[in-house]
Amino acid sequence: MSKLSALTRRLIDQLRRTDYLVLLVALAALLSSWTFLEIADQMVEGETRRLDEWVLRSLRHPADPSIPVGPGWLRETVRDLTALGGFSVLLIVTTAVVLYLWLSRTYHAMWLVLGSAVGGQCLSTALKAFYDRPRPALVPHLVYAEFSSFPSGHSMNAAAVYLTLGLLLARLTEHRRLKIYFLGIALLLTLVVGLSRVYLGVHYPTDVLAGWAAGAAWAAGCWLLAGYLQRRGTVEQHPNDPDDPPDSGATHTLRGPGDS
Repeated sequence: MSKLSALTRRLIDQLRRTDYLVLLVALAALLSSWTFLEIADQMVEGETRRLDEWVLRSLRHPADPSIPVGPGWLRETVRDLTALGGFSVLLIVTTAVVLYLWLSRTYHAMWLVLGSAVGGQCLSTALKAFYDRPRPALVPHLVYAEFSSFPSGHSMNAAAVYLTLGLLLARLTEHRRLKIYFLGIALLLTLVVGLSRVYLGVHYPTDVLAGWAAGAAWAAGCWLLAGYLQRRGTVEQHPNDPDDPPDSGATHTLRGPGDS
């Protein structure tokens, strides 16, 4: 009986030490990977074609498919928002963050952001080449688009970059409201970029859903891997910044998954 009580206490203590953000991210990675594979399988078999075409048609005027639904200012707003997932904007955001982390000597976080952004771009290119789905020809495109359609590169790369930054910021605070805020902003940016691609007629809805899923899985996987390497000691723990006071105890390290 005493052994059972001791085991129960150990389990309770372990649950108390559990980092629920890690569990949530791991679950998100698994679900996102499964979602991408399911969408890709149905797309290849042609099961999504009717839904894809219906959504694109419903966003255009029946008499003139070159005119999107909504007021005139909405088209310009959506064009501005879609740039948040473009290569140039993501390059600027990633470079700015990487330089900040380098200057602050937070190299672990720097490599996490850089690896997620560059790796996500490479994975997106590889997936596009593998599936080689043509762009929608059902409605005129309202912005220039090239390469294949599946998955949406804007949606996937936005998810990879913004979700990585959201997870990074959420990990650096102990306040639950701030965690929710950072992750909420990251999700909002990712959502807006994906919806804009469908509205502009350059992607099918399933392209965007697959891009979201692949990007989320990539961001979550990179974050979990970085935390695992840090716990194993593979990722270096950095000394104090020379500009810090000698006895400040600053370390400028990113706490990885499971760190207390």
